[in-house]
Amino acid sequence: MAEYFHVNHAVVNLAPIPSSIPDEKAVYCCDMLSTGFMAAEHANVPLGGSVAIFAEGPVGLMATVGARLLGAGLVIGVDAYPHRLELARHFGADVTIDFKREDPVKKILELTGGQGVDAAIEAFGGQETFEACVRSTRPGGTISNVGYHGHGDYVSIPRLAWGVGMGEQTIRTGLCPGGAERMKRLLRLIEGGRVDPSPMTTHRFPFSQVERAFRMMQTKEDGILKPLITFE
Repeated sequence: MAEYFHVNHAVVNLAPIPSSIPDEKAVYCCDMLSTGFMAAEHANVPLGGSVAIFAEGPVGLMATVGARLLGAGLVIGVDAYPHRLELARHFGADVTIDFKREDPVKKILELTGGQGVDAAIEAFGGQETFEACVRSTRPGGTISNVGYHGHGDYVSIPRLAWGVGMGEQTIRTGLCPGGAERMKRLLRLIEGGRVDPSPMTTHRFPFSQVERAFRMMQTKEDGILKPLITFE
């Protein structure tokens, strides 16, 4: 949150923001868009294929957009917050599942004729959601993990759903990719109207209230999804 900072190797990491894109949209390229789209890229969904996104927070929502842009034919969003599920539909989910109302794995298998999706995206960082991804992905499919697993010593894989080690499932992980070329491409998607991340901005705060914004992000108070901090 500094007013100035040093950018290492600026020539390969900085990209000009087109004048047609307001800063409040461009700022999403730095993390949510880049990470969410990477989740979709790593999922390797075939054209017309199926994908389930577990956790429709900001990263999951952008993974939903990314999956649609990459040609997924069936996009399934899983969450429990009504406003997030609504946004998931806005961003391209064909079906949304409230995991507090029904078993998402059972529903996904039902939607795919018992086969499972071609890919599942883990955007939460939890043991339960990771297992659900494995259980709902078909043999030979891909689990794309971008969730931060910040607790415990291990992330366990359900043995039978994993095909006792012979299900040919691929697990890919990644961290928010940057670089000038990637930023230019993400900005091009915004400029061309293919994605507008601004509906994720649910709250706005001046810099003097940044601590309040962080606190609300931690507690999820007032249905906050993403706060926009301004230096005005």
